Amino acid sequence: MLEIQVKTFNELTLSELYEVLQLRSEVFVVEQDCVYQDIDGKDQKSLHVIGFKDEKIVAYTRIFKAGDYFKEASIGRVVVKKNERHYKYGNTIMKASIEAIKSHYNTSDIRISAQCYLKTFYNNLGFKEVGDEYLEDGIPHINMLLYQD
Repeated sequence: MLEIQVKTFNELTLSELYEVLQLRSEVFVVEQDCVYQDIDGKDQKSLHVIGFKDEKIVAYTRIFKAGDYFKEASIGRVVVKKNERHYKYGNTIMKASIEAIKSHYNTSDIRISAQCYLKTFYNNLGFKEVGDEYLEDGIPHINMLLYQD
């Protein structure tokens, strides 16, 4: 079971920030063999949705209000520790992120830039593909939108 916390950048402890950056690097840089600039200056204006298990960070996203990243609110840096994925924590952290956008930003319209191999995962959460696939940091991506009433 995940304990979900939503924090501003300034509310993160140094240890939490270190764990978040370590998890993002572990998955996006090492596991996916992708050299890119993860520390991009956007963490300070996002909210951080963190999934804790036994006081360790095992799942994470960052969310943005409309206009800060895309025209719509958005979710990015969706990550789950490799040895925890079989628990379906990706669904848990995404649903928590969608709810956080609704409660903190008062909108249900969400855009993501999804890795193409995860389209079905995001479709199951209600996201629909828009536009053509494109390369981002050498990995195929597609824009996806979630519009809810």
